[in-house]
Amino acid sequence: MQMSGFGLGAMMLSEVPVIGNPVAEEQLLNPWLDSTTKKKLAEIALNAARDKGATYTDVRIGRYLQQYLFTREKQVQNIVNGESYGIGVRVIANGTWGFSATSDVTPDGIAKCAATAVAIAKANSKFQKEPVVLAVQKGVGDQVWKTPLTKNAFEIPVREKIDLLMNVNGAAMDNGANFVTSNLFFINEQKYFASTDGSFIDQDVHRIWPTFTVTVTDKASGKFKTRDAISSPMGMGYEYLDALASEKIAGPNGLVGYRNAYDMVEDAIMAAKQAKEKVTAKSVIPGKYDLVLDPNHLGLTIHESVGHPTELDRVLGYEANYAGTSFATLDKWKTKNFNYGSKLVNIVADKTQAHTLGAVGYDDEGVPCKEWDIIKDGILVNYQAIRDQVQILGEKESHGCCYADDWSSVQFQRMPNISLKPGSEKRSVLDMIKGVEKGIYIVGRGSYSIDQQRYNFQFGGQVFYEIKNGEITGMLEDVAYQSNTQEFWNSCVQLCDKDDYRTFGSFFDGKGQPAQISAVSHGSSTTRFNGVNVINTGRKI
Repeated sequence: MQMSGFGLGAMMLSEVPVIGNPVAEEQLLNPWLDSTTKKKLAEIALNAARDKGATYTDVRIGRYLQQYLFTREKQVQNIVNGESYGIGVRVIANGTWGFSATSDVTPDGIAKCAATAVAIAKANSKFQKEPVVLAVQKGVGDQVWKTPLTKNAFEIPVREKIDLLMNVNGAAMDNGANFVTSNLFFINEQKYFASTDGSFIDQDVHRIWPTFTVTVTDKASGKFKTRDAISSPMGMGYEYLDALASEKIAGPNGLVGYRNAYDMVEDAIMAAKQAKEKVTAKSVIPGKYDLVLDPNHLGLTIHESVGHPTELDRVLGYEANYAGTSFATLDKWKTKNFNYGSKLVNIVADKTQAHTLGAVGYDDEGVPCKEWDIIKDGILVNYQAIRDQVQILGEKESHGCCYADDWSSVQFQRMPNISLKPGSEKRSVLDMIKGVEKGIYIVGRGSYSIDQQRYNFQFGGQVFYEIKNGEITGMLEDVAYQSNTQEFWNSCVQLCDKDDYRTFGSFFDGKGQPAQISAVSHGSSTTRFNGVNVINTGRKI
């Protein structure tokens, strides 16, 4: 089953997207095809498609590896090792796209796959009103890109990983948790791209996500409260779990933020203590509050209210089935003065930032990845677009944000990393809180709702602290804020500086029909929004 990563709260084992076939742990480390062999196989597809009448062809030869570990209290619930490999061939013939894929990675199987792709394109051309227009992309020749890492997660013994999760569970239980589930997710994409443009690109991409959910129950009241991990999925290896003190950011009330290293046990201890505190926390009084939003929370709001509505296919209505269209229509962009947010709001798209989920050297159309502005000084200035879309924007170069989640899936426009630039003035979280008279400090993602145009929304969180006259006075519960995208981002009044900047992201973000998953990060520093409407979500019985 495919799913949206941000809806991954209380995770059921059956809901986790697994691609491919189950394999033994040791098989994950088996060597696959070398670059020379992959290039020869790709050339078979390129030549076969040309011979059948294709005017453009690209080939993706991929091996996709997964390892997922699930525990609860003192038990191991499941360990999943998955492998999928094959080839996908995409062509343009008669001005129309065609795509075919096969797991038969032999010369005959590949040639047949390429011929099928061309036949599909020619059949589709009977219904094509306008020919596909591709932005010119100069071939880059032979290239290699790898996720920078010091510890390949697949080389770490499962026993060591399970020991970590057991330590996490034990630490949470020792500090008051009644229940705890913990998980580790590892993904490795080994993918080779070739095209008639003259590109032959071999990439080795790694991602990691450690997470848990702690639950505390109160028998007297019948209440229970949870707190999820304040981790972030990352484009890194197992070194992300090294718990380096240098990568920690001290916050108010003993809270800790994590950059490029995560202390899972430390966070579990804090989670248990905070879940206990949530049981007796004061219920929020509805009204207008100034909100101080931690990056681990704000990432979700960025994803839903900026990331999705600036996907060009969603803007054009091509993508509507999965999570709706967009209010950020072309007419607003064409005015060149549509105030998406205040002048402090500068949001960039990129697939180059180190350690992020979206970081690669080249996208799945062979386009070198880059950074570009989406919102500049509060004004909507661009969208996310790929080779057959950018001409709509009057541009000649793809943004490099095309992606397919597997060799058997056709690549299409996917969200790159979408991030809010930090403030230029020196400012810490404590400095920001000192300036707030009536506010709430929010950490972690919670439940959310947003309409089909990505405009009106409601967001919760993991932990909430009341701010009075520049000081945190205690924990709150039952907090959610409501706004619309334009109103919310125009209420942005302060940002912490780069020293507070962190990324948060989605490991399983869904889009498309049939649905595909992708991984994307969202960076920001802690940010203040003034006069936001807060509601009480408490259920009165």
